Amino acid sequence: MDIIRKSRSDLRRQEARILWFTGLSAAGKSTIASLVDTRLQAAGKRTCLLDGDIVRLGLSRDLGFTDADRIENIRRVAEVARLMANAGLITLVALISPFRRERAMARKLVGAGEFVEIFVDTPIAVAEARDPKGLYKKARRGELKDFTGIDSPYEPPENPDIRIDTTRTSAHDAAELIIDFLRIRG
Repeated sequence: MDIIRKSRSDLRRQEARILWFTGLSAAGKSTIASLVDTRLQAAGKRTCLLDGDIVRLGLSRDLGFTDADRIENIRRVAEVARLMANAGLITLVALISPFRRERAMARKLVGAGEFVEIFVDTPIAVAEARDPKGLYKKARRGELKDFTGIDSPYEPPENPDIRIDTTRTSAHDAAELIIDFLRIRG
């Protein structure tokens, strides 16, 4: 498999990577991931974007939001991301992925240096103020159960590869920081 992965990366003239964006709902994960994806494609890179909302419409449509269902969702997405990395793609994953253990599991699925954990660090008050879907309001009223940050925990990364403080960094600047990080890493 390593030979096949290397030959596919060489063919695409890029190193396979998994860019794993984690943070609260409305933190800006998908927005930043989309900007990075656009920049990478403009540079001629082959990418795949796996967004939590889109994954929930297909691959994980049978899952709810209990801890067990969240763990299974992350496992599924991590396996798909690994397959994409095996194909030599740069895969961007934008998921709340609230548990450290599952993010560590995703990292272990691929080779050293291929997994980049990006913590989109947004205080809950800021995320609630953004709340484009009104999910925090529903959760506060008790209409949504197991909502991360309200009645379900979020475990922030202890040592992310990249930390984006969205109270100080715009989405465009965050995308630039990530692109610079990737350039430095080859």
